[in-house]
This record gives sequence, C-alpha cells and structure tokens, in this order.
Amino acid sequence: MDIIEKRLDELKPYKNNPRKNDNAVDAVAASISTFGFKVPLVIDRDGEIVCGHTRIKAAKKLGLESVPCVVADDLTEEQIKAFRIADNAAGAVSTWDLPALDLELAEIDFDMSQFGLDILAEEAPTESKTDNEKSVDINEEYAVLVSCETEQELQRTYETLQKEGYQCRIFAL
Repeated sequence: MDIIEKRLDELKPYKNNPRKNDNAVDAVAASISTFGFKVPLVIDRDGEIVCGHTRIKAAKKLGLESVPCVVADDLTEEQIKAFRIADNAAGAVSTWDLPALDLELAEIDFDMSQFGLDILAEEAPTESKTDNEKSVDINEEYAVLVSCETEQELQRTYETLQKEGYQCRIFAL
C-alpha cells in the first residue's frame, strides 16, 4: 500500500456521501492536532474521497495544506461505493467493553472528551441480598446521544428502540 501526500485543493468530497459527520469534526481535529495525521484518506484515481470526509474537514479546520492518501485504484466503482458504506458502518455496530475501557482510561492522563468520548455510566445498586450471599447485583444505565435530521427520523428511531426493549427519553438540545 502506497501512501501519497495530496493537497487539499486536489481532493473532491463525494457529493452523495451518506454519512453526516459535521458533529465529529472537532473531535477528529483534536485527535489530529494531538497525535498527528495517522489515518490516511482513501481516494479514487480521480481524487474523489472514498473514506475520510471527516478527516478532510478537520484538516481544513486546522489549516493543513495537504493530507496523506491511499488511492483505491484496484477497486471498481461499485466496490468503492460498497467500501464507502462498509467503512462507516463498521463503527456503528461496534460497542465498548466498558471494564476494559475503564482500565485503559485509568492508565492515561488525557481529557478524552475532546476526542468525542463522552460515555455516561451510572451505577445503581439493586435490592441487597441476604447477609450470606457474597455477590451484589448492579444495574448499569448508559446514555446514548442520537442526532436526527428530522422529526420523522427521530420518531422512527424512538419507536424502533422502544420495540427492541430499550428505555428511551427524548431531549431537545
């Protein structure tokens, strides 16, 4: 895999990008500013972005003139479309192993909220067991922020989560 440097003015965002990423730009810019540009964009042979729309917006925000890129010239147009979606979908289906994450966070001295890591976990003990029982049950509640473009999308999302058995609340921001 060859990584090449491309000027920002040589790159073209994909006009039908299905991923809404404006809310992530500040976090990605903070990551690039702190750690450097470690993940190259994927572009097609014409310089159109396949993966990396958030990274290019962050690069522009930081005033960078060029970014590292990988040219996906081995993929067909159909494969590029599929890869663009697959690359973004993978993150959407991932979850955190919270005990492992807690261990990792305990070993670093970074404000991870600047990178978009705002996990809200609240522990609430359940009814206590008899004195002879050694275990304690803990109910964990997690909050997940979902941003919707329209009221209809918000309603569909809310109904879907309710049908799946999740307790949901809607807050206007």
